[in-house]
Amino acid sequence: MSFLVVLNDEEQYSIWPAGRELPAGWRAEGFEGDREDCLAHIDEVWTDMRPLSARGEGA
Repeated sequence: MSFLVVLNDEEQYSIWPAGRELPAGWRAEGFEGDREDCLAHIDEVWTDMRPLSARGEGA
C-alpha cells in the first residue's frame, strides 16, 4: 500500500493512504511511498514538533 506524507496549516505531519481524498485542512507534502518510507521522511523533515502557532511564525 502506498501513502502520502501530508501536513496541515500548523505544519504538523501525518501519512494518508494514496488515492483517498485528503481530510479537510490537510494537503499533500509531496512525498509518497510505503508506510515505513513515509514515516522515515517525516522523521527527517519534522524537526520542530511544536505547532506553527506555538512557534510564533503563524499568521
